[in-house]
Amino acid sequence: MTAQAPIPYWRLSTFYLFYFALLGATAPFLAQYFDHLGFSSARIGELVAIPMLTRCVAPNLWGWLADRTGRRLTIVRFGAMCALLSFSLIFFDKSYAALALVMAMHAFFWHAVLPQFETIVLAHLRSEPQRYSQIRLWGSIGFILTVVLFGRLFGWFGLDIYPYAVVVILSGILLASFWIPVAQPISAGKSLLAGGFVAQLRQPGVMAFYTCVGLMQLSHGPYYTFLTLHLASLGYSSALIGVLWAVGVVAEVLMFMLMSRILARYSVRRVLAVSFALAALRWCLLGSFADHLWILLIAQVMHAATFGSFHAAAIHFVQSSFAARQQGQGQALYAALSGIGGALGALYAGYTWNSLGPAVTFAIASAAALAATLLILITLKEEHA
Repeated sequence: MTAQAPIPYWRLSTFYLFYFALLGATAPFLAQYFDHLGFSSARIGELVAIPMLTRCVAPNLWGWLADRTGRRLTIVRFGAMCALLSFSLIFFDKSYAALALVMAMHAFFWHAVLPQFETIVLAHLRSEPQRYSQIRLWGSIGFILTVVLFGRLFGWFGLDIYPYAVVVILSGILLASFWIPVAQPISAGKSLLAGGFVAQLRQPGVMAFYTCVGLMQLSHGPYYTFLTLHLASLGYSSALIGVLWAVGVVAEVLMFMLMSRILARYSVRRVLAVSFALAALRWCLLGSFADHLWILLIAQVMHAATFGSFHAAAIHFVQSSFAARQQGQGQALYAALSGIGGALGALYAGYTWNSLGPAVTFAIASAAALAATLLILITLKEEHA
């Protein structure tokens, strides 16, 4: 692709739409499906944590392979195909051991996909990285459509259709991957050519940034694992719960539309710090005041910061901190640290949800987000962009 080649906006956006439609199927409903099968909160936490644990290893393996071979798009397609085949094994056995195996196999290949696709997207954007948010917002739209539709479908037909619905989305991801044109990353950072990946990782603030990524995802553990069950226990209907999830992602979409202007005006340090601080407040609201619908709506609107501005700023940070040949590893490490944090969050939430209750569980999440706020303010320089 030449510098003047048009950006394949709809091809890239379609893949994001299907990829995050799958997240819309799993984040709100996977734990609910396991609850439907009769598993305890501890077992649910463990099953939800398994894909996140594989995210600690798989992205780095696939990132290393992609950087070494340059075959990023091939890896995306291979990962999408194997993720579909692996998840399809759920139709044969729904015991705890079998589901654990399905979760591990499916996630190992699914986590091959996004970091390399993000690198491909940024390679297509080249001199227009600010347009990333305009493309990524279609992932949020896919999430919204899925949570609203699935909330109604499960209300009408029950959760037994859940695996079939997930397979449909996985098939969409695979088909969309064959519509993506090839692109290779170019160097996007300042004086990044000296040293390899480890040397670039040792730049001031980089390791602190990745630590904060882990803390942010740890804080999301109760949210992604038990929010649907939490709201159901408070008397909210499946359809309304789907709408409430969608409210959060609508706010995220609006944030993505504004991020190019926000990052042009404010430093990454400032955007990240505000995102972490709002996350700390959000988890307190969800843990203690979710029975008030108006407070719940405010908390869901905060998803614009706890995911939207955080993710866009984080991707910008990674792109500006690593050279072209290390972009895949930089994105993979971002995914891996997210996986470690997410897995720990799901595990602790599973073990504390019944014993300590939702308020304490979300308070622990709030403390993790607050720690990330302080760490990013202390270690990252204001001028970092």
